[in-house]
Order: sequence, then structure tokens, then C-alpha cells
Amino acid sequence: MKFKNIAFVGVVGLSLTGCATVMNGTNVDYLVDSDPTGAAVTFSGQTVGCVTPCERELRRANHVRVDIVNEGFKPVYVLVESKMGIATVGNVLAGGIVGVLVDNGNGSNRFLSPRPLVVRLARVGTADEAVLLNDDGEVVSTVATHNDQARAKVAEQLGAAATGTN
Repeated sequence: MKFKNIAFVGVVGLSLTGCATVMNGTNVDYLVDSDPTGAAVTFSGQTVGCVTPCERELRRANHVRVDIVNEGFKPVYVLVESKMGIATVGNVLAGGIVGVLVDNGNGSNRFLSPRPLVVRLARVGTADEAVLLNDDGEVVSTVATHNDQARAKVAEQLGAAATGTN
């Protein structure tokens, strides 16, 4: 009888935690870099910034606006979107509706995009635009194009003013 009670408590305990919560946690180390380096970075919702290359701990569940400023270059901001991750599918397939609810509630089943954030800045006085780079240093898109695609979703949480929505 004692074994059954211990087994029952163990099963209940496991079902009350989400897979992504255990595997990912609710926060993520977020890297920001720029070309050229040495740019001042500020994050919406945080009082402390950093200088590129730098890393900050961010909540997976939150959209973020990242402002990047470097003397001699056009200031730019990038909208970082919190997106649903594959861990949700794992919870559904494993039959863990409680796990899905837990992970969804605390955001551990989400990921931030783009990640890492690497921006090639545009010099002041040129027609160049800031661009996002992938891990190999290749251009993914202009920052403006990326922000246009993320703006509506990010504005739901950060508001129209923070995302440049009119």
C-alpha cells in the first residue's frame, strides 16, 4: 500500500510540471552583437543595458524591443518576437495537457526570434540600411523588413508606440 501511495505522488508530481519548464526554463541567455562592435544596447522592460557584444537574460514569454546606438551609425531598433516552440507538440503527443498548460502559462515553451541578434549597422550619411546577420555572418534581411513582419504581434504586448505602429 505504501508503494502505491509513493507511486501515485510521483505520477501526480510529474504531471504537474511541463516538459519545456524542466528542459528550457522560463528565461534564456540572449546574445546581441553588432558590426561594428561597441554599440550601446537597451532592452524594453530593463533598466540596465550593455555594449556589444553582450548577453542578457530575457524571459522567453516576452516580446522585446532592442535599441542599438553607435556613434557615426544610424540608430536602430529590432523587434524580438516570442514564438511558440516545438516543446508544445511534445507535451501534446505525450498526453500532458497539464504540462501544456504549465508551459504555456510560464512561457517556457516559447523561443525568442531572432536569436542571436546580430546587426550590421548603417553609417550616418549613407543610403545603407541596417541588416540582420545569421550565425555565418550572411545577411538575412534588413532590420526594417524584419520589424515590419514582427510589428503587429509584438505591438500586442509592447504597444503601438514601442513598435512604431501608427
